[in-house]
Amino acid sequence: MKVAHAPAQLERQPRAVAIGTFDGVHRGHRSVVQAAVDSGLAPTVITFDVHPRIALGNQVELISTLERRLELLAEAGAEATLVAAFTHELMALEPETFAERYLRGIGAEAVAAGSDFRFGARRQGDLELLDRLGFEILEVTDVPGVSSSAIRRLVHRGDVEGAADLLGRPYELDGMVVAGDQRGGTLGYPTANLALDPQLLCPLYGIYAGAAIGHRAAVSIGTNPHYGGTERRIEPYLLDFHDDLYGTRLVVELWTRLRDEAAFATEEDLIAQIGRDVEATRAAVRPG
Repeated sequence: MKVAHAPAQLERQPRAVAIGTFDGVHRGHRSVVQAAVDSGLAPTVITFDVHPRIALGNQVELISTLERRLELLAEAGAEATLVAAFTHELMALEPETFAERYLRGIGAEAVAAGSDFRFGARRQGDLELLDRLGFEILEVTDVPGVSSSAIRRLVHRGDVEGAADLLGRPYELDGMVVAGDQRGGTLGYPTANLALDPQLLCPLYGIYAGAAIGHRAAVSIGTNPHYGGTERRIEPYLLDFHDDLYGTRLVVELWTRLRDEAAFATEEDLIAQIGRDVEATRAAVRPG
């Protein structure tokens, strides 16, 4: 998939454009992209960075990084994605100017978006305006009950299986592996220490079963209360994996929540519980 950051970076050709923020690229978002794919025109996405609500001063816990969003849009069938910088200048554009520059400028003939999509100065632009400007408005199959807000609520409760149902795939943690306490190795279960961008959504603390890079993973999210920790740590233990991950990007799927984090009477009790968590992880079923 070609990724552009300005309309001039995309060849002008007949395109069907799916437009929106697409945080998480959930089932509803993929329905919008599918409408563009089904049109027969070059399926193209216009998405925004930063998230418009963040640009307006609101706090938003992002479901996916921009890098992962682009990967998922490519998997959904987009041949090109224009990442529009959501700046004050962009917000101030009259809707007609936005349409001319970002849509007509890349050859868009048809547009797909959610029914609540708004754009341009004072959010005056909508699909009805684009229709009046001569763009074909593609029909998007509605996916009831699916929204980024609903996914965030489920993840906050630790219901990653419910989130997977809305996403159409497991909920993921996406970050870099950095140096940690290296305590897991002394217990016989060496973990990676995943650094998550502060703007990304983090689930309810606890122990989860999931997977990463083709290996099942038992994932501890929390403060390590057994050792009196206070800082949040995300520590996946990849089953049957023995390589070094330091300095690499790691995308970790969360399949199910196994239990709350806890302090134990002895380290032996902790090790025994980790063993049970690992066995539960081997038996876990991937949702989505």
